[in-house]
Amino acid sequence: MRHWTALLLFAGSALRAQAPSPPQEAVKSVIENTGKPMRVLFQCTEQDVDNAGMSCTEEEPCPVYLELSGVANVGNRLFVAGNIHSASATLYSILLSSDDIGKTWREPYERLQGAGLEHIQFLDFQAGWISGQSLQPLPKDPFFLITDDGGKSWRQRPMFSESRVGTVQQFWFDTRKTGVLIMDRAQSGESGARYEKYETMTGGESWMLREGSDRPIRLPRSPNRTEELGWRIHADAASKAFRIEKRQGEGWNPAASFLVSIGECKPTPRPVVEPPPALP
Repeated sequence: MRHWTALLLFAGSALRAQAPSPPQEAVKSVIENTGKPMRVLFQCTEQDVDNAGMSCTEEEPCPVYLELSGVANVGNRLFVAGNIHSASATLYSILLSSDDIGKTWREPYERLQGAGLEHIQFLDFQAGWISGQSLQPLPKDPFFLITDDGGKSWRQRPMFSESRVGTVQQFWFDTRKTGVLIMDRAQSGESGARYEKYETMTGGESWMLREGSDRPIRLPRSPNRTEELGWRIHADAASKAFRIEKRQGEGWNPAASFLVSIGECKPTPRPVVEPPPALP
């Protein structure tokens, strides 16, 4: 997905970095859709710059971008997932939701530092899953955000009890309890192979290794193929925004759009301390 950002803003390809620290509280403000691309609120802090190892100056601040990678709907409710990043580091994950098909948006879950969210699946009007991972400097420590109330609340569940390199390439739940996923380890994993197939019988609370292969493993169905589900994320170069579009017959109609460029990081001005007055 990040190549979209480079295409839209003519920026260099971004390198993923930084492991999660304590989450950043979700922005409570509601974003109104007026028909123009919306800007996600982001205020870069000195801690963000330090954690990401960025070299930002007043003369050359570090641009910050939004990247969207997953979309799903539940009735009139829309969910969009992705990350916030600079040109050299991933800063936070982000989850956006709309209860009115794109007219207003909010963040139903806190931003996780150094992490990104990818794929979304809702099985019905209540049960849903979002895959994600930490990023430093390679994807690792995959996890799921799980909801049982249609996305009103989410809980985070790691796949493993110890740190592991790899990312959830695709997943699919057939029931609220049973699901499968393919993990790309980018190197030999527990099974001795790069690609591993896992199965859950607990709704994503725990996972069991079922298969390993040096060749890619595919699932018969996957929410990665969002266009088959009637929604997609489209990179629009003209507006430099990600458009959330719904299928209408043979075409696609925009429901909302979000600007790629959302801010910048630069040094925090330090207060000038006046010397104490000289004693008479």
